[in-house]
Amino acid sequence: MLKKLSFLLISSIVFGCSSDGSSESQVQPSNLQITITISEENQGEVEVQAQADNAEFYLFDFGIGDGFVRSTDGVVSNKYIEEGTYSITVRANATDNLFIEDSESVTISFQEVVIDQGYTTPLDYAGMTRIWNDEFDGVSLNESDWNYEIGTGSNGWGNNELQYYRKENTSLQDGFLVIEAKNETFSGQSYTSSRLTTQDKFDFKYGRVDIRATLPEGQGLWPALWMLGANFSTVGWPRCGEIDIMEMIGGSGRENDIFGTLHWDNAGEYACTCGQGHYTLSSGTFADEFHVFTLVWDESSIQWYVDDNLYHTINTSPADMEEFRENFFFLFNIAVGGNLPGNPDASTSFPQRMIVDYIRVFQN
Repeated sequence: MLKKLSFLLISSIVFGCSSDGSSESQVQPSNLQITITISEENQGEVEVQAQADNAEFYLFDFGIGDGFVRSTDGVVSNKYIEEGTYSITVRANATDNLFIEDSESVTISFQEVVIDQGYTTPLDYAGMTRIWNDEFDGVSLNESDWNYEIGTGSNGWGNNELQYYRKENTSLQDGFLVIEAKNETFSGQSYTSSRLTTQDKFDFKYGRVDIRATLPEGQGLWPALWMLGANFSTVGWPRCGEIDIMEMIGGSGRENDIFGTLHWDNAGEYACTCGQGHYTLSSGTFADEFHVFTLVWDESSIQWYVDDNLYHTINTSPADMEEFRENFFFLFNIAVGGNLPGNPDASTSFPQRMIVDYIRVFQN
C-alpha cells in the first residue's frame, strides 16, 4: 500500500544571479510539482517525484544531514531508519545558480514488525565461555563483524536463484535483525533480499551456536542460517566445507519443517548428508514465533537442536571429513526461487522477513 502526498509550488523565491553577479540567460523554472510517496510495506521508505517547467535538473535534501541528491529525471528515493518528522527540500534548477525551491515535511512512523514470543536460551552456560555474540542492538548492522554480499552472484549464487541481494533489505529494529525479501524490480531481477556474512571478520572452530529467529513463509522462499569454511576464498566449495545450521523450504505443508546438512569434498567427489536430518513442529509454522536453532560441534561430531531438542547427529571423525576440523564463518540470507524451493507463485505474499533476535557462540 502506498500513501501519496502532492504539493504544487506556483511561485517561490527565485535565485537568479550567476557567480559574477550578472543575470542568467536561462528561463527560470516555474510550476514546481512535488509528489511524496510513503511506502506502507517497506517501512521508512519514501519516494519523491518533482516536475517543473524549464528545469534541467533537480536537487533533493531529505533532512538527514547528507546534503542534496541530484537527479535529472526528478525521481529519488530515501529510506529513513528512525521515526520522526523530516523536512524534504526540493530544488528545480535551470542552472546551478538559477532555481526555485520548496520544502515540505513528512512524518515517518514504524509499525511493530516483531512479536517477541517463543523459545529462548540463556546468555551464558555454566562451564562455557561466550566468545562472540551479536544481540543486534543499535540502529544499524555492525560492519566490524558483518559483510553485505551484493548482487546476483554466479549463476544465481550457484542455485539459479532469482533475487538481487541489497544492503537496503537489512535493518535493525528494537533489538532485532530484520532481513526482508521483496517483490520489486532491481537491476534486472524481480526480487530483492539480503545476504550477510562474517567472512574475514569472525570465524571459529568447535563450540555451541544459538540463533533465535523467526522465518518467512511462502512458496519460493528459502531462508538459511549457515556456515562456510574460512578457507573458502582459496580452496572453493565444496572443499571448504559447509554446515547448514538451519534451512527451510517455503511452501504449503513445508513451513513447519527445517533441516540441517553438511556438504564437503570426499577425495575429489562432492558429498553431503542431504535429506538426513529434519525437525518438524507438532503444530504451527516457524513463522509463528521465535525458535532457537542450535549447533553443537566438536572434533568428532556435529549435533543439531531446535529449542534444545536434539534431532540430528553426524559423525565427522572419518579422515575424508577433515573440512569439519577447520574454522568456519557465518552466513544469513533469504533466497528467492532457485533449484531447491522453486519459484514464487500467486500464493506468495511479499515482503517476507527473517527476524533474528541474537546469535551467540560458546566454547568449553
